[in-house]
Amino acid sequence: MEINPTLFPVVAALLVDGAGRLLVQQRPPGKMMAGLWEFPGGKIEPGETPEAALARELGEELGIQVAVADLTPLTFASDALGTRHLILLLYRCDSWIGEPEPLHASTICWVTVDDLRALDMPPADLPLLGAIEQSLRHRGGAQ
Repeated sequence: MEINPTLFPVVAALLVDGAGRLLVQQRPPGKMMAGLWEFPGGKIEPGETPEAALARELGEELGIQVAVADLTPLTFASDALGTRHLILLLYRCDSWIGEPEPLHASTICWVTVDDLRALDMPPADLPLLGAIEQSLRHRGGAQ
């Protein structure tokens, strides 16, 4: 066990549309874990808050505008990733401006929670599914 792993903080969004579906994107060829489905997001840059980083990443990856106030912390995951240790902060977002487009991903799609469980996802995303199901039951969303 590594005593002092390099922490790698990242943020991701659970975008929920008016029908309660969730947006996922497929990692493009040439990237680590290519072909796997994930929630949009990315790295927190030095000097950024997690929320500001996520708003920036959603603009870069999907071409949408998200207000920091519309990001609600949902859950997190912690996973070893080679020499680094991934800390993934997941936020729920029900409101944005623009139509999401796959600017950096192979493709995007809207899925239900049941669909989500059938997708091949990175190992760090799997522990998030229980909290996602709870959030959708509590605040509304497709089952």
